[in-house]
Amino acid sequence: MDADVVRAVNDLTSRWVRSLPAGSSVVSGLGLWPLLALLATGADEPGRSELSAAAGVDPTTAATDAVRLIESIEASADLQAALGVWVNENLKLAETFDSVMPAPLVGMLTGNPVVDKPKLDAWAAEHTDDLIRELPLELDQNIQLVLASALLLRTTWVHEFAEQIRRVPDGPWTGSWHWLERTTSELASIEHASANLTVATVTGDADVDVLLGIGQPETARADVLTGLLDALAQPGNGVSGAALIEQGDVGAEVAPGVRIGQTASSRPEVKLSLPSFSVEAEHDLLASRELFGLNAVTSNPGERGHFSALSPTPLRLGQAKQKVLARFFATGFEAAAVTAMAMTRAAMVSRKQRRLEVTLDRPFAFAAVLRESRLPIVAGWIERPTEPGA
Repeated sequence: MDADVVRAVNDLTSRWVRSLPAGSSVVSGLGLWPLLALLATGADEPGRSELSAAAGVDPTTAATDAVRLIESIEASADLQAALGVWVNENLKLAETFDSVMPAPLVGMLTGNPVVDKPKLDAWAAEHTDDLIRELPLELDQNIQLVLASALLLRTTWVHEFAEQIRRVPDGPWTGSWHWLERTTSELASIEHASANLTVATVTGDADVDVLLGIGQPETARADVLTGLLDALAQPGNGVSGAALIEQGDVGAEVAPGVRIGQTASSRPEVKLSLPSFSVEAEHDLLASRELFGLNAVTSNPGERGHFSALSPTPLRLGQAKQKVLARFFATGFEAAAVTAMAMTRAAMVSRKQRRLEVTLDRPFAFAAVLRESRLPIVAGWIERPTEPGA
């Protein structure tokens, strides 16, 4: 997999998580990135530059990078991905359309939501194994082009967790919760990544792991999230679990969320304890359009449109949404995301011209002439209007 693309997806995800409002949430930068890359190749300036900057990609190769990324994901045992493009059957396409949107990805829209919605919803359900059953768009007859990505992740833990009900006596989580706990000898799964961050890696049985990050109580949520992504991109830069276990006395906290305990085992251990969780979110990407490079392509472009490489019909991006979920449980982890964008015809904006406004509201003359010879036929004068109003 292309290292530059991986870095670009990580950077996009990091910027996104920093912008999230308070409360539990989940995003998929991986689900969004291929769509931004496709749009970057198909867009005109200034949208082309905005999109390529947001995606961190060269717009001349972005569409190819997006397709290759999805193809490389298909080699994973635990992760599946798909791209889809649907075009209104009445939309005239540019000659360059196929160079941006590969033909195997392209389907047709009738313009009738009653017909189109079940088809797009079925695509979302198929590619997420029914975890997400609807494409997160509001379909109507004005939609000319839809782009979508779907991701499905399912992995099983190498070492399962035991399930129990645990009561937290104080703190922000006071109360009883469904809790998970396991003990392993995997000291390498723990890293004190920075002064304000501990990362625990839960290993899946194929090719996916899940990283968990905890900061100090006063550490900002955005810093924990971005720190975790930094640790994901550059593992091993912190203090290892093997080194941590040698620090401090029994009962001492040696890293955020990490205390030194004791075991009757003949070798050092890691006891990992956390609540099971299930979180779902739907994001309106246009609410943060500048973050995703969507500012220009959502504006009204006038007669030319933003995507002349796709169609001579003036088009603008009218919707961009993502629906995503993640579940962490005793035996494994699953996640799914569907990201979708819809283009509509741009409203035709005619340029306002200067005009002369002439008002005959006092006595005036008139003449009738033969056009070619300019021969007067009749002439006269109007002292006052001759036809009173009703």
